[in-house]
Formats: sequence, structure tokens, C-alpha cells
Amino acid sequence: MNKHILNTDIQEFIHSNLKSDIPKLLLKGVDFTEVNVQDIIEQIEAKNRSLKKLPTWFKTKNIYYPNKLNIEQTSSEITAKFKSELISGNSIIDLTGGFGIDCYYFSKRFKNVTHCEINPSLSAIVNHNYEQLKIENITTYIGDGLAYLKESKNKFDWIYIDPSRRHDSKGKVFFLSDCLPNVPKNLELLFSHSNSILIKTSPLLDLTIGINELQHVKTIHIIALNNEVKEILWVLNRDFTEETSIKTVNLKKNDIEIFNFLLSDEKLAEPIYSEPRSYLYEPNAALLKAGAFESVSKRLNIFKLHKHSHLYTSDAIIEFPGRRFRIEKTLLYNKKEIKKLGLSKANVTTRNFPETVQNIRKKFKIKDGGNFFLFFTTNNNNEKIILICTKL
Repeated sequence: MNKHILNTDIQEFIHSNLKSDIPKLLLKGVDFTEVNVQDIIEQIEAKNRSLKKLPTWFKTKNIYYPNKLNIEQTSSEITAKFKSELISGNSIIDLTGGFGIDCYYFSKRFKNVTHCEINPSLSAIVNHNYEQLKIENITTYIGDGLAYLKESKNKFDWIYIDPSRRHDSKGKVFFLSDCLPNVPKNLELLFSHSNSILIKTSPLLDLTIGINELQHVKTIHIIALNNEVKEILWVLNRDFTEETSIKTVNLKKNDIEIFNFLLSDEKLAEPIYSEPRSYLYEPNAALLKAGAFESVSKRLNIFKLHKHSHLYTSDAIIEFPGRRFRIEKTLLYNKKEIKKLGLSKANVTTRNFPETVQNIRKKFKIKDGGNFFLFFTTNNNNEKIILICTKL
């Protein structure tokens, strides 16, 4: 951490060059002797990435930014605030503190927060920023969080962990044992310091694999932001032995879509299939990740188009955790019928369909956009169909 970055003239330079051409700025260089141009560009790039993701940090004076990779990997303020509202108490320890966004919001729900960060430079940055943000109930600790617990006799109301995948782990489906810290291996240690554990993982982690690796999983929260799954939260309680509940949330600008269920609900649910009716429903990303394909059909009393299409239909419009459309026309998939539509511009989606969106656009010369939404899918008779829809 180069504290000269915080000099008034350098801070003013960073702020005034947020929209500057970075390559040109790099070639031009800077006149400051205390810092080099690379350090300043790093601050500019990281601050720019914080504009929408971390608005509180962006608008606060004298914030020191880490490299842009740290900004990419950290929680957004929206998701950090949401997860903080799931828990509360007197004390919480974050074993993998990072840039400290989660701890900032935990500090509003807990009297005492401990932020552990193994990288000394990042820990110093976080400590400095908390002072600028006027946060006084967070203690920063430089070192490994698990090592801290092993040496500590303290009990906490909650332990929070955001494990990162090891660089040598490969493949899309991974295990918590592939991450650092290795939570399954250290569960006994964790539960000796708290009855309650909150774990954040990436959307790549398979729910069944996670449940099998962990113990006492009370709740799994699947958090999407504007229909993109950002994180999965695992709530563990040492005394919990019942069935895990799944809670899906899609945080939108002016709305929150929620759908909760038990895994047994999904196994027992028997959906009813139908040809396309008046309305079409497309589940949001959180619900799709949760795999609540049958539960949503049974609970909301809507029909599925096909076992693997994960699109739903009804005669009357209902509230739904996802996008809703009016079906204007249903066609069998063939070149003549598509050409008759005369659509040169439309929004194209495929579900359980053998061709990609890109191939369809190229084949039928359909540009992206417009008021019509074309769903290329398969019905319950295994026929390839097109649904021409307008969004509600």
C-alpha cells in the first residue's frame, strides 16, 4: 500500500481521469515522483469498476483500491446487504475477509466483527478504508482465518467463509474440498467456535454435491442479481438434522422474485403437461439453478411444455418468478413458416432445442432486438415448435 496515492493532488488526478483513455494515459505517464503511472492506472481501473458495484466506496473520499481482480471477486453491495440481513447477533468472524464489503454490512447487524485477511497489503487497505467509512466495530487481523481460530478461545455467534477455488482444480463441477479453506475438512474446528456458519460459494457448485460434503445444512440461498446468479449461500447449524430448504431470490431494480421449496417437494411433484396456451413463463436464473422444475409447476398450478424444456404455460396470467409473455402464435418449426413471419428483428431464446441462437439468427437473418420474442423449443409430443410472444 503506497500511502502517497492518498495525496490530495494524486486523488484529484485519479478522479479527473476516470473517463480517460487508459492506453494514452499509460504512454503519456504522470509527473508525480511518489507514485508511478501503473499504480495510478490501477486505482483508476478499480475505481471505475466500483461505480455500480460498490457505490458507497466510489463516492467516499480517500478510498484506496486494490487491484481490479479483487474488485471483480468481491461481493457487490447489493448482495452483501442482502446476506447481512439473513443473520444477526453480537459477534461474527469473516475468515476470508478480502476487500471487506461483506464485513461492512455485517457491522450494521453485529456489535463486533472480525475481518481476517492473509494478504498484509489488502488487510492494510481494508483497515484504511474502514476509517474513511467511519466504521468502528470491525477489527482487522492479518493472517490465515483458520489459524486464528486454532489459536483462539473465542466463541462467535456466526462464522462467515467465502472459500476460493484452488488454481489446480479443474472442470465446471467442483467440490468444496477443492477450495481454500477446505471447509468440509475443518467443520469440527468451525463448530467448536460457533453453532452457526454462513458459507458463500460460486454458482458453479452443485447443490447435491455441497449438501453431501457438508453437515447440518439448514438452508441454501441462491442469489441472482438481475437474472444472473451471483452466489450461493449455505447456512449451517450444528444442531440442525432436518431437511434442507432451498430459497431462490432474484434481486431486480424495483422488485424481488422469491421461490422457496424443499428438495423432497421437487422429487414428489408431478407436473401436468400441455400444449402452449395463452401465456408463457420463463423461470429466472436462480430458480433454474435450484432445479425447481416440477415444484414451480405444481405450486403455481401451471403447465409444463415438455419435461426438459422448463417453460410453462397457462390460460390466465399469474405472478411468476421469472419473465412472463403473451403467446401471439405457435408454429411448427420449418423454414417456410418462419419466412412467412417476415421478422427481420426479434429476441431469440432456445430451450430444449437442437440449434443455437447464433445458428438460428444466421439461418433466418434475424437481428437481435425488437418487440417480439421467439422461443424455439420442444412440446410434449417431441415436436420442434416456435412460440411468437410479446413481453408482459
